[in-house]
Amino acid sequence: MNLSSLKPAEGATKSRKRIGRGQGSGYGGTSTKGHKGQKSRSGYSKRIGFEGGQMPLQRRLPKFGFKNINRVEYRPINLDVLEEIASAKELSTITKADIVAAGYARSKDKIKVLSKGGLTKSLKVEADAFSKKAEELIVAAGGSVVKE
Repeated sequence: MNLSSLKPAEGATKSRKRIGRGQGSGYGGTSTKGHKGQKSRSGYSKRIGFEGGQMPLQRRLPKFGFKNINRVEYRPINLDVLEEIASAKELSTITKADIVAAGYARSKDKIKVLSKGGLTKSLKVEADAFSKKAEELIVAAGGSVVKE
């Protein structure tokens, strides 16, 4: 058996409805569109969100909120994850490249270290940002912090 010999099961496929090909086809005349009305005309296409002239939902609901165009998105990495990476590769210095290589972030991500999990070994950690608690815990464990 190979891919070229595969066929769909009996009755699994139907030929498509060929509309507008004369009365003999059974789908001539109005071409399954009924008589008159907007939907029967050529070129008809309904706008997304159109509700037949009724005020659409996106206009009935109030606008609210604010999108800050200067927002900086960080990829959060916890201390327990850093310790896991360090023990797996026997590292004393963890850089962004090590975190990316371990699969916890992408190369273009900005990384912020958070304090969840704590830290037991002394590590030098390089990242874009640190929470105050994470910074305290790294220094308390005898490590150091480098902001890139």
